[in-house]
Amino acid sequence: MPRIVPLSAIDPHLVEELLDAAFEPERRTRTAYRIREGTEWLPGLSFAAMDDEEYLVGTIQLWPIALTDREGRAHPLIMVGPVAVLPALQGEGYGKALIAAALGAIDPAAPLPQVLIGDASYYERFGFRQAPRGWQCPGPWHPARLLVRGDASALPPSGMLGPWPAPQGGGLAN
Repeated sequence: MPRIVPLSAIDPHLVEELLDAAFEPERRTRTAYRIREGTEWLPGLSFAAMDDEEYLVGTIQLWPIALTDREGRAHPLIMVGPVAVLPALQGEGYGKALIAAALGAIDPAAPLPQVLIGDASYYERFGFRQAPRGWQCPGPWHPARLLVRGDASALPPSGMLGPWPAPQGGGLAN
């Protein structure tokens, strides 16, 4: 059974090594990195998984982002990911434990919808579903892989995902 600890208790260099092992160093070119560019992960919602020998085997980070509408108004969200597990240990339940810890740490009294880019067949068990088709990402992405969890009904049906706080002029062009 994995031991889940706050990510802030882990040496950042070890986290970067794990992310490179799980996703290759080219991971930094992915669209998810552009969405959260310039932000810091949320310490109270980000975790690490340790194996029985106390080695780092997985991490999850959650980030403050926003959906910026056509009028330039930023609507806050939480971005989930990356969820990273050492390749040799994938499928052993570490990812599920990390996701459960992170989503369980979100205060239900003040929830923000969560978004991620991933496979719906995996993430639907955690309550994720396809995001509105009008939501855009700053880079290549497939609409079926943009997923949302929580009540997004108060959010605009279209807009651009990006860092929170959103930079000036971050809305979609008219």
